[in-house]
Amino acid sequence: MRIATSPADGFAWPRWLLLAALLGGNAALAVSPWAVRLADSGAVSAGFWRLFLALPFLAVLARFNGERLGDVHRAALVPVLLAGIAFGFDIASWHIGIEATRLGNATLFGNSGSLVLMVWGFVILRRLPRIGEWTAILLALVGAAIMMGRSLDISTATLVGDLFCLTAGMLYAIYLLLLQDARAKLGSWGLLFWASLAGSPVLLGIALMRGEPVWPTDWTPVLVLALLSQLLGQGLLVFSLRHFPPLVIGLALLTQPAIAAAVGWRVFGEAIGWVDVAGMLLLGLALTMARGTRDQRVAPPDRPQVS
Repeated sequence: MRIATSPADGFAWPRWLLLAALLGGNAALAVSPWAVRLADSGAVSAGFWRLFLALPFLAVLARFNGERLGDVHRAALVPVLLAGIAFGFDIASWHIGIEATRLGNATLFGNSGSLVLMVWGFVILRRLPRIGEWTAILLALVGAAIMMGRSLDISTATLVGDLFCLTAGMLYAIYLLLLQDARAKLGSWGLLFWASLAGSPVLLGIALMRGEPVWPTDWTPVLVLALLSQLLGQGLLVFSLRHFPPLVIGLALLTQPAIAAAVGWRVFGEAIGWVDVAGMLLLGLALTMARGTRDQRVAPPDRPQVS
């Protein structure tokens, strides 16, 4: 079966290719915390290089897709730059959390923006949650309590890492809300370019305040991080997301914590018990339900989870 990418050109991509791109993008993002752990420049510094090194490539991709970076009205650019600042704080918080907690936890909590957007929708629309939404909230609370309780069993620092990753998910929701009206004006690659440009100095400033060594002695981890997160992961998801409903995107998102937890167990010896698996499944199911039930009037179309 084939699917048209746009009504304008009528070109069609095979469904299997779109699905492979969706899963491949999630897999690339799931592996990127491994590179954060390996970077000798510091976790937040690695985030700076992640954005900064990708800028020229994002500019080329925007140009290739007909998105003009230099011809942007100030009214459209201001919210994008503010979103980029939130994006910078999002990555900083997530990378700090990656250092402290288990990779599976970091990935799940870092993707909690879907739940935040769902709850924000109740406030904007002035309505109470429906049954499915109440279920998602309850599953999220139980799953998060289990995961955080297990983190506290390991150490207080691990629990703090969970909280940093959860904060990153909230910041990512703010990033998406600020971009609510800008995507149609700038395009996906234009948004990523300007957000990365605004987020880079935020990350550099935080890294310097933390006393991190900004300049790496081994460039391989930061180059891999920029490739996996900002180019390969983002690129595949930008290419594929518009062809799938939110529920399918939410189900594909579940591959991220599974892969990250496997990397944490295999590479870093992070133990995973049945209680951990239960907590991750509950929270993952809640995130999937949140994407499937979220009211699209209060949030932009699903975009790649970059944090």
